[in-house]
Amino acid sequence: MKNVPVILMFLFIIFAFLFNLLGLMHLVSIFITSPILFIALLIFIGYLNNRNRFKGF
Repeated sequence: MKNVPVILMFLFIIFAFLFNLLGLMHLVSIFITSPILFIALLIFIGYLNNRNRFKGF
């Protein structure tokens, strides 16, 4: 059950990547799709970075 956020974030990255491919084909504005992909990757990497941090005693 604790892998659910990771799976959801990974699915969001795949969706953002496919949406970005539509932007590269000029079907959707690239100025909309690129920040969505960047934010998806930023949230995923930030989540993985803070997951096993030692918080002290």
